[in-house]
Amino acid sequence: MRVTKRTIPAQQLALVEWAAELGAITAEALAVREECTVSSARARLLAAMRSGALSRERPLGDQPALFIATRAGLRAAGLDGVDPGRVSAPSARHSVACAWVAAVLEQRYADHAVIGERELLQGCKRGEPVACVAVGGSRDGGPAFHRPDLALCPTPPSLPIAVEVELTVKAPQRLQAICRGWARTRGVAGVLYFIAPQVRAPLSRAIAAARAERAIAVVDLDALVMATAVGPVERTITADA
Repeated sequence: MRVTKRTIPAQQLALVEWAAELGAITAEALAVREECTVSSARARLLAAMRSGALSRERPLGDQPALFIATRAGLRAAGLDGVDPGRVSAPSARHSVACAWVAAVLEQRYADHAVIGERELLQGCKRGEPVACVAVGGSRDGGPAFHRPDLALCPTPPSLPIAVEVELTVKAPQRLQAICRGWARTRGVAGVLYFIAPQVRAPLSRAIAAARAERAIAVVDLDALVMATAVGPVERTITADA
């Protein structure tokens, strides 16, 4: 059966659009976003997979399965120019974490739009970078931009908040350059770093070296549970927005 907009329910098209925005989504993230059980969210994703709108990948056995929009699903959703997301073993943990963070922010901040890295990339290609920061020069002589993983954009539009999800430690010089860029830019209201425990010390050193304490707030990913982590995030967004 050919997958078309008529053969895919509206709810499944919404899943395709979210997967296209983030690259990949999980049942756990969808459960947070929709305030439902993980079982219910998984059933919805599997139904969309059976209809041909999504595909399922699980490159790491200890991580949740990732659901990706198929070409047929993208076409049915009117997103012909968007390529399906790519998932690999090295990127799987990061994709899972980004989907989770995006869902938490969407669920908690209904008056903000959460933009995924794929849309941020398209903005850079169009020469309209959103929540990006210059961190040096490119080979063609123009600025080289660093894109955050997500951006939290207020409605009505004002300065966005850049959102970084860091599971591994970047090279010190690279990390300092990014933090220095965030400290100097006037293109964002602030930056939220959601981090794994091993990232805290090197990130703290980079923030101090770049004198970026006023621009960057740090939240432990381990604490990113709605009952405990939303408070610090809310205070940061309220202060910086």
